[in-house]
Amino acid sequence: MTTRVLLADDEHLVRGAIAALLDLEEGIEVVAQVGRGDEVMAAVAAHRPDVAVLDIEMPGMDGLSAAEQISAQCKIVILTSLGRPGYLRRAMAAGVSGFLGKDASAEELAMAIRKVQAGGRYLDAELAAAAMAAGDSPLTERERDALRLAGDGATISRIAGELHLTEGTVRNYLSSAMTKLNAQNRLEAIRTAQRMGWL
Repeated sequence: MTTRVLLADDEHLVRGAIAALLDLEEGIEVVAQVGRGDEVMAAVAAHRPDVAVLDIEMPGMDGLSAAEQISAQCKIVILTSLGRPGYLRRAMAAGVSGFLGKDASAEELAMAIRKVQAGGRYLDAELAAAAMAAGDSPLTERERDALRLAGDGATISRIAGELHLTEGTVRNYLSSAMTKLNAQNRLEAIRTAQRMGWL
């Protein structure tokens, strides 16, 4: 039986190379390719893949958000150059069955696809160990929201408006996040949270 695969990666050359390598693998057929996260759901509906291989960083929508939308329709493997511990935890929560780095070989990716198609999980050992060592995010959902908006360049006033909070409450959330992340300022807190995959 052939495993039908959807590839989603915004780097055209990388996506094409992965598709060409997977097509050489026995029993695996790449049935669709997209370059944006917000194209994943429509491609899954149109092509009915068994496994979707998603990059995390894509325009339109990140791969983890796309994974949440399609986890009921197909198995998911995240293939990323961003091996942040928090991403692995978010991926597992989103229903992802496989998670490996782009430095993996074509054979390893094919093995991961076959394993998740058979109902198993495939996790890069180094990423899994890093995720366990990093622990859970210390940030609350509101602190994460405030930091994410601040990272997008939003002012305190705009963050307050978007989150339906007072400006003082937003300042408190940002201050609390900075304390938890041992950051000197907002920018440092945002960078730390992004590096850990908590944003």
